[in-house]
Amino acid sequence: MKPRASASQQLVPFPVQASVVPEGPCACAPPVSPSIADAIDRSLHATIARFTGGVSPAALALAFADWQLHLAASPGKQLALAGEAARSSYRFAQALALPNAKFAPWSLIGPAPADRRFSAPDWELPPFNMMAQAFLLTEQWWHSAASGVRGLSQANAAIADFAMRQCLDMAAPSNFAFGNPEVWRRTMETGGGNLAAGLHNWLEDAHALLESAARGEARPFAVGKDVATAPGKVVYRNRLIELIQYAPQTAEVRPEPVLIVPAWIMKYYILDLSPHNSLVRYLVGQGFTVFMISWRNPTEEDRELGLEDYRKLGIDASIAAINSIVPGQPIHAAGYCLGGTLLSIAAAHLATTRPDCLRSLTLLAAQTDFTEAGELTLFINESQVAFLEDMMWERGVLGTEQMAGAFRILRSNDLIWSRAVRAYLMGERAVPNDLMSWNADATRMPYRMHSEYLRRLFLNNELAEGRYCAGCDLVSLSDLHAPMFVVGTLRDHVAPWRSTYKINYLAADADITYVLASGGHNAGIVAPPGEAGHSYQVLGKMADAPYLGPDEWLGHAAKHEGSWWPEWVHFLSQHSGAPAAAPPLGTKQGTLMDAPGQYVLQS
Repeated sequence: MKPRASASQQLVPFPVQASVVPEGPCACAPPVSPSIADAIDRSLHATIARFTGGVSPAALALAFADWQLHLAASPGKQLALAGEAARSSYRFAQALALPNAKFAPWSLIGPAPADRRFSAPDWELPPFNMMAQAFLLTEQWWHSAASGVRGLSQANAAIADFAMRQCLDMAAPSNFAFGNPEVWRRTMETGGGNLAAGLHNWLEDAHALLESAARGEARPFAVGKDVATAPGKVVYRNRLIELIQYAPQTAEVRPEPVLIVPAWIMKYYILDLSPHNSLVRYLVGQGFTVFMISWRNPTEEDRELGLEDYRKLGIDASIAAINSIVPGQPIHAAGYCLGGTLLSIAAAHLATTRPDCLRSLTLLAAQTDFTEAGELTLFINESQVAFLEDMMWERGVLGTEQMAGAFRILRSNDLIWSRAVRAYLMGERAVPNDLMSWNADATRMPYRMHSEYLRRLFLNNELAEGRYCAGCDLVSLSDLHAPMFVVGTLRDHVAPWRSTYKINYLAADADITYVLASGGHNAGIVAPPGEAGHSYQVLGKMADAPYLGPDEWLGHAAKHEGSWWPEWVHFLSQHSGAPAAAPPLGTKQGTLMDAPGQYVLQS
């Protein structure tokens, strides 16, 4: 499907088109229209999806059937579970019978380090502590029941365990006023004012939900005024992207420009939040010419945009535009999250067609092998992918609510239940911040692109296994030879660091500097110097050095306090030329408009 031509596209020295490929065996062939029978089935599945939030009932039922059948055929496992339940009940009864003077909190079981539901001192009071321990013992038993069943597939065991954990989390004593000592204390201190405030918050959120409006907590941060404020110009635009070039802030700059490819799951300004935590401002302040892709939020009219279109209209078009502004200079390319995955595909393709195009490659919390992609893989099997495809086929896009819901459920304690307790039982609103504002600014996914992403990368793992086609050419990550800087984050639920680490053997012929940053998928990347609480480990590998596994790397890598951003600047500087005069903003044809542009403002 070809994009509409526009005057702004004349900035590119050669034409860039959407993927139009010949018929044949390659995976980027044009889509085939479904038959009447398929259309009926898809419509039914799409209707069901409205009531299930996009979760396939068949996938869930198959997982539980697998677990129940194998557990029913395992009398030894059943005896072990019965014994564990009896022992836990006996120990709990003993602890319950102790007088208060001899009571010891968390004597039976304690919360995991990452579980903050029971961290307040009041949870050590006997009645509340016993309720919490009873809940944790129940949670532990159900985990034992879902794991270690002989013959049960690992994937179905993980689904059953995850689903039961979600059900149990709903029933945690911390979620109820009578079982939460923090709520009791606040109620006594305020004379019930917290409950009145909580009811007001609930009514306010219910009204916003009915109107499909954004919560008020995100409103104080306006794009272009409070966030995404780094000065620059939109220098190129096509149907899918705007390319922003940021204004230099130093007298001289490094000759090699930096291109940042953000994920299109959310808006680009995660990397240009407030002035104090903007990665863009930091790079520009260190003497680099920075370009940023701003993806357009697709609509149902863009349903047939595929991964090839994102590669060509996104990365290839941006490189062409940058080459016309900064001619003769290789590019430092950096990709974040899904943008990093797409960049690795584009870089591997360019390695065989334009080997001198990229000076270095940076991947930020980006996966190239999806066999250990964390709890997101719970939603990725043939049944679930087909169900999502049918839902997207009817709508043309994956809606913002499905994507946001999937990420929230991965961390339901932090992102759903704890927030509900604070808002509706404690009567407190979270203090608005720039990251919350960005997180509320969600986007949609085109039907074809998201289907290809789930099926070709997650389900079939084509990129890591050398079966991925870019422009009908097979690409291999082993063709990557440019120096690489790869960042994983320690508590990443979206792209686990051990998964991002696999680039070390997939691109074994490249010099790779791997950094493991503290924090999660977002907070670990947005880690400005001077902000407390950040640390990282770093260790490089030369192309001819023997491979180190992730556990070995963890033992050898030096640990540093503070932000990893200066480490990246050091890497970029090592692979850059001497500072020189800054290039012009845009080409001879001029620029289109001020940053942040118009695409980022589209809802």
